[in-house]
Amino acid sequence: MADNARHPESRYGNRPTMKDVAARAGVGLKTVSRVVNGEPGVTPDTERRVQEAIEALGFRRNDSARVLRKGRTASIGLVLEDLADPFYGPLSRAVEEVAREHGALLINGSSAEDADREQELVLAFCARRVDGLIVIPAGSDHRYLEPEIKAGVATVFVDRPAGRIDADVVLSDSFGGARAGVAHLIAHGHRRIGFIGDQPRIHTATERLRGYHAAMADADLPVDEAWVSLGSTSPERVRVAAESMLAGPDGVTALFAGNNRVTVTAVRVLAGRERPVALVGFDDIELADLLGITVISQDAAALGRTAAELLFRRLDGADGTPARVELPTALIQRGSGEVPPPAGR
Repeated sequence: MADNARHPESRYGNRPTMKDVAARAGVGLKTVSRVVNGEPGVTPDTERRVQEAIEALGFRRNDSARVLRKGRTASIGLVLEDLADPFYGPLSRAVEEVAREHGALLINGSSAEDADREQELVLAFCARRVDGLIVIPAGSDHRYLEPEIKAGVATVFVDRPAGRIDADVVLSDSFGGARAGVAHLIAHGHRRIGFIGDQPRIHTATERLRGYHAAMADADLPVDEAWVSLGSTSPERVRVAAESMLAGPDGVTALFAGNNRVTVTAVRVLAGRERPVALVGFDDIELADLLGITVISQDAAALGRTAAELLFRRLDGADGTPARVELPTALIQRGSGEVPPPAGR
């Protein structure tokens, strides 16, 4: 059997090098380097020949070599909770836009709300020598990051603060937003208001619950423990919690949903009920304007942009104590939060 039959050539072949470009263009290696890196000292005719050779060969610059020379990868890592969650789409896009403005590549991944997976993903990014990290934390202990931060990996946390370390963080006003949303329901006559939120270990869930309690206390309204439910945001868990709160003559007349996933399930539960129930959700959801859902809106794009800009300021040498930036939320009235309670309730 012929040798090339035993060892068929890879369909991918070998990547062309600057030597290949130089040979095809009939110039020296240094000339190719100048053209590739946009440096002066090359005549227009020579630059044209080099560019034609680059295009013909499909040459791409080897940025790994540049990393070794400059010590920077021009890349940042973004760790999200769930890539499928629509909240993270505009956040990720805003981070990418800022990274692009700084000539950096964005690499992202999802922790799936698992602390071990978050740590594995973060350390994998660090092993690939990213310059900085933007992390939406799943865990509550981030001391594993201390060696990386000391080694110069700029790190900014988003949506939730880091656990057990001091680090830059960019948040939405979860407490104030929830307080305003519940106060809005109270202003429309509701006295029995249910709260359905995420798992209690999550910072945003506890802050929004705190805002709920603050609004009820502001109005001198009692809170029945049956009106509060924290846990998984799975549709089944949320459905059971909502139906339990709404049951009977003394059921709640309004619901405050602690995040977008809870809101979606709450909309489905309320759609089949004869008795009107008011609803305010934290986070906007798709088609909320058409469905008439009143929400506390947080600006996901502003969160991402603010975090990325802070990260690149750190990379450019800004020092000082870790920053805590809190962005405001906004109440958007669309109808569901303005439904009054039934007469006599």
